[in-house]
Amino acid sequence: MRPVFICDYVRTPIGRYGGALSSLRADDLAAIPVAALLARARFAAAEVDGVVMGAANQAGEDNRNIARMVVLLTALPDTVAGLTVNRLCASGLDAVITSANQIACGQADLMIAGGVESMSRAPFVMPKSTTAFGRAPEIFDTTIGWRFVNDKIAAQYGIESMPQTAENVAELYNVSRADQ
Repeated sequence: MRPVFICDYVRTPIGRYGGALSSLRADDLAAIPVAALLARARFAAAEVDGVVMGAANQAGEDNRNIARMVVLLTALPDTVAGLTVNRLCASGLDAVITSANQIACGQADLMIAGGVESMSRAPFVMPKSTTAFGRAPEIFDTTIGWRFVNDKIAAQYGIESMPQTAENVAELYNVSRADQ
C-alpha cells in the first residue's frame, strides 16, 4: 500500500441554524473551500482524480451527487469524478477515509475530500401515498432525525436522532462536556 498524506486543507466557518450562512445552498457552500484550495494549489486542477464529499441529509438542494455538483461549480475539469458518501454524522470523515483508501490502493494519486450540510436549508418532504389516490398527506422535517420511519426498526431500536443518542451515551457513560 502506498503512503497517503493530507497536503492542505480549508474549511468554511461553522454556522448556526438560520444564521449568516443559511442563505447559501449546500452545493454552493461546498464549492467555496474547494475553489479556495484550487486557487492556492501547487498542482493543476486536471491532476485531481476525484472529489469525495460527505453529506448526511441529501433531501434538498444537495439531493443528488453533491460531490459532482462541486466539481461542476469549481475550476475542476468536468472529467473529474464525484462521489458522495452518507454515514450520517461521520460522512465528512468517511469521505477522507474513502479518498485515502483510493490513493493507498493505487486507484488515485490526488483527491479532494470534505463534507457539507446546510440544516437551515433542509426541506420538508412528503411521502407518496401507499394507496392509489390516497388523501392522507404527511410532512416530515428533514433538518435532523428520522423521517419515513420503518415501524419494525422503531420497535426494535428506537428512532432517536444522532444528537439525542450522543446525549444518551454521554449520560450512560458519564462523559462530561469537558471530556468530550
